[in-house]
Amino acid sequence: MVANQNLTEFISKHKEMVEKELEQRMNDLNCPAIIKQAMAYSLQAGGKRIRPLLIFATLDAFQLPTEYGLEAACAVEMIHTYSLIHDDLPSMDDDDLRRGKPTNHKVFGEAIAILAGDGLLTHSFQTIAGINHLSSEQKLAIIYELAHAAGPEGMVGGQVADIEGENKKLELKDLEYIHIHKTGKLLSFCVKAGTIIANCDQKVSEQFEQFAYHLGLAFQIKDDVLDVVGDVEKIGKRTGSDIEKNKSTYPSLLSLDGAIEKLNDHLQKAKEHLANIPLNTVILEQLTDLIGIREN
Repeated sequence: MVANQNLTEFISKHKEMVEKELEQRMNDLNCPAIIKQAMAYSLQAGGKRIRPLLIFATLDAFQLPTEYGLEAACAVEMIHTYSLIHDDLPSMDDDDLRRGKPTNHKVFGEAIAILAGDGLLTHSFQTIAGINHLSSEQKLAIIYELAHAAGPEGMVGGQVADIEGENKKLELKDLEYIHIHKTGKLLSFCVKAGTIIANCDQKVSEQFEQFAYHLGLAFQIKDDVLDVVGDVEKIGKRTGSDIEKNKSTYPSLLSLDGAIEKLNDHLQKAKEHLANIPLNTVILEQLTDLIGIREN
């Protein structure tokens, strides 16, 4: 995959920045060693860091120091990682590999894995509450948006709908509900957090929200496609799990070609909303393209 050099540099710089901060925050925890190790194991297992990158790229559009979003970036990555730990449990997806490594419960046992997820979830809000360079109103707004995106009206609700949809032939609207809530809401939060930090006006914020809506759907459709045609070595986990669980996906409802067409449609709509924003959104545009061609 060949990315624009500016985007490559942006990703490299900001992945390193957030990963160093996450490592430091885990090291600073005053808690039993085993839970610190379990939290750090999954948090530092790598990954695309697309959610932090969206926060940084949104701030870049406003020409603000991207460091202003570092705590929010760490918080959303903690939430995302907690959800992966819990998704991999035997009672959920029962996966043995995540990002090419044994899943958390395979290393630390189910009880510690559950508590590691709980620890990351709760520590994310502590991380935002401790931000020094934002107003109380901004911190409260970010906490509200993150809780909404991650909770029963967001990611948790989407996960429940996903479980209930197994072994059923869903309609497209039902599948979109799952994707919007399970994945899209947390991605949308990242853009929203950037606009809160930037004190963005309502009209521009609405364009960012529509951009994030389409980007979130595109991201999950791409996951559906990769579960069919992806390379296990590049993805870092087994493929074909959706078929095994008889889950409705974009390829199963629309065919693989139809899913790819839908993916490209949402990517195009996302970029159209970016074009309506009177800011330098080049990094966000490049991230949008990257999501469409990613291989993991």
